[in-house]
Amino acid sequence: MEKQNQGNSSGTLSSKQQLDNLFTTLKRQRDPDQASLIADQINAQFADSGSATINLLMQWADKAIQDKRNAAAMDYLDQVISLKPDYVEGWNRRATLNFAIGDYRKSMEDINQVLRIEPRHFGALAGMAAMLTERGNDALALKAWQRFLEVYPANRSAQEEADKLSEKIAGSRT
Repeated sequence: MEKQNQGNSSGTLSSKQQLDNLFTTLKRQRDPDQASLIADQINAQFADSGSATINLLMQWADKAIQDKRNAAAMDYLDQVISLKPDYVEGWNRRATLNFAIGDYRKSMEDINQVLRIEPRHFGALAGMAAMLTERGNDALALKAWQRFLEVYPANRSAQEEADKLSEKIAGSRT
């Protein structure tokens, strides 16, 4: 059995508590550089599945993606999701791969699953916004960027994207 850190009487926080604390800090941080460091810590938390098997499959998937062996990468990611369906990064990585190979419907399905598991997953929100923008659905893309900014307000790129979409939508109404 894989052991999970559940927190204990010595003051150690569980992974979920650590993640909650990081998201709270990210939301309050106004300095973009500091916020980026916090976002990196959150991504590192997402990446660690707590399972050596899952982590190895993810490494294999990453290597297959790097080597342009998308079918093999998809197989590894399918195995990750089958073995640990609550592991958010398995779904997120598969969403990214589906997007890269042009399967937007499957990518969006995977993004929706990521957000069911972790509604604060800013990477999935950015992916959703990018896909919606690419498909010409500016109003929904703006909503996705706004959700992103609720989680990660100091991200300048997201601020710029939201501003551009707001202006575009406002301009199309006049």
